[in-house]
Amino acid sequence: MKRHFNYYLFFLVVFLVGFGFLFLASLSAPASLQRFKNTNYFLLHQLFYGLLPAIILGLVAYKISLKFLKKWAPVLVILNLAALFLVFLPFIGSKFWGATRWIDMGKFTVQPSEFLKITAILYLSAWIASKLSEGRASGFRSSAKKGYHNFLYIFIPFSIFLAIISLALFFQKDASTLGIIALTLLAVYFSAKTPLWHTILIIIAGLGSLLLLVKLEPYRINRWLIFLNPEADPLGKGFQLRQSLISMGSGGIFGKGLGMSTQKFGFLPQAMSDSVFAIIGEELGIIGAIILVALFILFFYLGIRIAKNSNDKFSKLTAIGITFWITLQAFINISSAVGILPLAGIPLPFFSYGGSHLVAELIGIGLLLNISKNS
Repeated sequence: MKRHFNYYLFFLVVFLVGFGFLFLASLSAPASLQRFKNTNYFLLHQLFYGLLPAIILGLVAYKISLKFLKKWAPVLVILNLAALFLVFLPFIGSKFWGATRWIDMGKFTVQPSEFLKITAILYLSAWIASKLSEGRASGFRSSAKKGYHNFLYIFIPFSIFLAIISLALFFQKDASTLGIIALTLLAVYFSAKTPLWHTILIIIAGLGSLLLLVKLEPYRINRWLIFLNPEADPLGKGFQLRQSLISMGSGGIFGKGLGMSTQKFGFLPQAMSDSVFAIIGEELGIIGAIILVALFILFFYLGIRIAKNSNDKFSKLTAIGITFWITLQAFINISSAVGILPLAGIPLPFFSYGGSHLVAELIGIGLLLNISKNS
């Protein structure tokens, strides 16, 4: 039976993307003028190399057969993993801020790790759905045999898959993206009604890996130290967090007004990407910031409802994964901007400058709408 098109989710995302571009038009003007002598450079770049391909690929995701997608999910994730290693090749990879995460395409760059968020969800959802079907078909007579099957054929391969992703992102020095992908995949895994002790074991292993990452790259512990006491180095490592808090605080209850930010004139680092929420708080105040948070909570509710109404396991797990990924990323970005979490260097969905994350997010939205219209 065909379901109705989910207009609530569609118009919510249209509003978020539209408002994001309206905000970017004002926010990016000073930096565009300073670097390119053109106030619209970053806006037009985001439009032609971000929004346009995002709409096209999002429409493809909405129209594509979910059965076809389930069948080809392994190929998609393998191609994506291969692209992660292409960034290290000369004349192909691009390096910014000491990290190698982008493929140089001439007039624009592509960040493969952003697309791994969606391909990994698709692959894990398809794989777990198939394995659970095999388990039910086997008709285990004892819980011991069922537990053995789940451990050997679900838990171990999932752990290996997660380890491969972790290794690829470790070399790119992209712990923030790794954290989002790992938590999202763990949410998908848990939602498949796998044994609870599997999830607990993975969390313990993840915490151990986090300690190892901190030991190998000491700058990560510095993020936590600065997060706990930004005044210890207010003009150095604590500068961005300090300026972000100043930006949020100066907005007051109702904000300075759209386009009236002063922090965007070079005072707040990464104002168009990591710290965009701080500028939103400055221009729209606490009221505007709370409304935006409420809209992401509404997005989460609509996504989970789509997952709940799905009949097949693949669609249900995919919808959960996409919903959890986008919502988690939004709240980590927001929490970083207001000092609840350390600065993570991840974009705010639908708002931050950058084409790769916007394309991946609208592909995810296209898949959610696709799942909602099909039983």
